[in-house]
Amino acid sequence: MPFQHGFDPNRNYNGRPKGSANRVTEQLKEAFALLLENNLEQYEVWLSAVAADDPARALEIALKISERFIPVMSRQEVTGADGADLFANVNFKFGDAPTDQEPNEDFDIDKV
Repeated sequence: MPFQHGFDPNRNYNGRPKGSANRVTEQLKEAFALLLENNLEQYEVWLSAVAADDPARALEIALKISERFIPVMSRQEVTGADGADLFANVNFKFGDAPTDQEPNEDFDIDKV
């Protein structure tokens, strides 16, 4: 095949398939997991030491480390047509708020 300007037969022009992991990223994740696994006892001691002074900071550290191994769920909002509020007609009543209904005298909580 004669040389064509701008074409390299050894180059993948399609790129990496969608959703496939980057090789270097996978190697880093594996190395980090191995590091954590080999120092798990130390990690517990370090986390306990941080928690003694600042429990909130210890929890923050644990959550940040867990994000390396457990995917973070994305936030999604559920709306009606054209962004309308799905819960516009939902009402909650707490406590002794007056109701429009008569109390059910046949209801016995002990029978539930």
